[in-house]
Amino acid sequence: MSTHPPAVGTQMRRWPRWLRRGPMELVACVVIGVGVLMLLQPYALVLYTYSFVVTLAGTAMFIVVSKFPE
Repeated sequence: MSTHPPAVGTQMRRWPRWLRRGPMELVACVVIGVGVLMLLQPYALVLYTYSFVVTLAGTAMFIVVSKFPE
C-alpha cells in the first residue's frame, strides 16, 4: 500500500461522512448498549431472547468499523 499523495489532476475519492470511523463506532457502541439493556430488562421475553444476537451484531460491527478510514 502506497502512502504517496495522488498524482496531480487526480481526485482522491473520500468516504461519505456518515461512513467514517467516528460516527459508525458510535452506532456500534449504541447497538452493543441496546443489546446489554435488552439482556438486563425483566419485562419482555422476546427482548431477552434476541439480546445476545444484538450484542453480537454490535460487536462484529465495531470490529469491522474499526478498519474504516478516519
